[in-house]
Amino acid sequence: MIPINNRNVLKQLSFRLIVFSLFVILVSAACGKDSGGSGGGSTPTPPPPPPVVAEENIVFTYDIDPGANIYAALGATQEVKITVTSKMPTAGVTTDIVVKRDSDGATVSSSSLTAATTSPITGTISNLATNVVCTATITLKSASTATNTSTKTFKIARK
Repeated sequence: MIPINNRNVLKQLSFRLIVFSLFVILVSAACGKDSGGSGGGSTPTPPPPPPVVAEENIVFTYDIDPGANIYAALGATQEVKITVTSKMPTAGVTTDIVVKRDSDGATVSSSSLTAATTSPITGTISNLATNVVCTATITLKSASTATNTSTKTFKIARK
């Protein structure tokens, strides 16, 4: 039988204890680093969001100029050219042209033009009756920002 020496056992236990302690210290130090893992480190600050670029408000003109009077159309249809004078929204604008009789508010003509990204935009007013005064309403809406709209009205009647 081999005699057990208490000193050898203590040396082995001490050595194992030191190795285990070093292992625990190294693992703890590794978990404390900002490595993005699930360790005990702090979470990194996310980058700030990119700034939101607001669209310029829509501003437009049209080629029909009745002044303070009623525009006199020469036929049952009238072409209108709409020019966007502000910066055009990147997704373009949709155009609605609605014409109603002043006498009873009935709709005479209505058209919606798909999103246009270039200017001028050509629309057509139709079904104009002789000597019937109407109010034409032109509305431009941004195709990407629902709150960016602009509306203008004018009076029109067929001669």
